[in-house]
Amino acid sequence: MKKTAFMAVLLGVLALAAPAQAARVEVQWWHAMSGVLGDRLNELVEKFNASQDKYTVVAVAKGNYDEVTNGVIAAYRAKRPPEMVQIAERGYMTMLLSGAIVPVQDLLDQKGYKIDWPDFIKPVASFWSYKGRMSAMPFNSSTPIFWYNKEHFRKAGFDKPADTWQELEAQLYAIKAKGVSECGTVLPGDFYWSLLENYSAINNQPYGTLANGFGGLGTEFVYNKTKVVSQVARLKKWLDDGVLQIAGQGLSPEQLFTSGRCSTFVNSTASHGNIERNAKIEWSATFLPHENDINPPLNSTIGGGAIWVMKGHTPERYDAVAAFLDFVAQPETQVWWHGVTGYVPATSKAYALARERGYYKEHPTREIAVLQLSRGTPNDNSRGFRFGNFVQTMLAQRSEVEAVFTGQKQPQQAMDDAVKRGNEILRQFEKLNAGKDAEAGREPK
Repeated sequence: MKKTAFMAVLLGVLALAAPAQAARVEVQWWHAMSGVLGDRLNELVEKFNASQDKYTVVAVAKGNYDEVTNGVIAAYRAKRPPEMVQIAERGYMTMLLSGAIVPVQDLLDQKGYKIDWPDFIKPVASFWSYKGRMSAMPFNSSTPIFWYNKEHFRKAGFDKPADTWQELEAQLYAIKAKGVSECGTVLPGDFYWSLLENYSAINNQPYGTLANGFGGLGTEFVYNKTKVVSQVARLKKWLDDGVLQIAGQGLSPEQLFTSGRCSTFVNSTASHGNIERNAKIEWSATFLPHENDINPPLNSTIGGGAIWVMKGHTPERYDAVAAFLDFVAQPETQVWWHGVTGYVPATSKAYALARERGYYKEHPTREIAVLQLSRGTPNDNSRGFRFGNFVQTMLAQRSEVEAVFTGQKQPQQAMDDAVKRGNEILRQFEKLNAGKDAEAGREPK
């Protein structure tokens, strides 16, 4: 009898416990992070799942950014999209005008979450916002900074890299002339982002009309009429003189820097994790240089990605999505993510919290990106870039710059051709999306 009574009690307990487990709502988040960053993303998701008992986020790696974008387009057409997807900044216009997304600020407002939206760092908030409201949740925000080998500069007689491109050029040529290193700098794989787009922002150069695309789909590229042309010519000169090297033969630009072969390297602040772990050199970092006739330099712009919410799901699943996005936006989460990855904290509160804890005294180079992004007041030339089919226009530009590097074209001709090809792509995007109102895509839940 006692055994029977015990079993009855046990079954009763299990019966009571079962509904709690069954009530957990599961949602998917497709992302583009691999390696160490992918591990940290999974850790973030585990933290959220362990923080409450109502929702489970499942992180699904879907390849690189392009593969994630193509995958989510196919899934949406098949009416099986994930609830959330991480998309790079170049896909902003495609997502915004897709008619397939739920703006995150609308969703979080509807679900009753009190996010301090004005607290997001200006270049981050303005980039991911449309008509003053956040379209996607900033997640892995980054910006390029200038990495350097401290020993190489010391041996060449310099304390640190100069602030201007002109003075920096003299330093890099001196480093080479004195035999300190095999190359002064290495071309980053995403040089179009760090050395052309961010170059334009920092040096207050227009990249396109209509405030670099923020003013409408009728924008046109104009960087062939700015200092970008002389910047391309500078890189070509450095390449011809052996001051600049292009990575290859199995070695990445980052490896050429961390091995001590090249003295400097322009790359994302998100490289902190890899460089701290792999570099065998005495390294540091500083702000990107600016032209000597630009003073003060403006802010740099963001790269990286954000979390978009897809249409087509139940209210219960949007409850889970909203809870996760609220978790991501919290200062504690931001500071943790900042520390383990090198991506910038997206809000001023998170930045202040990191400072309060003395984080930057131990990791001073991790503050550079925040200070560079927050420098001054963003204007039409430095707010960011909002062009349709931005990946395709970038590929056209990159091929034209490569034509300069191989001696097939002069810088001016190459940039004229890049702008012409880019504007043709912009007109295609404008025609395809004519009359679309992104806000009409809202899906109240």
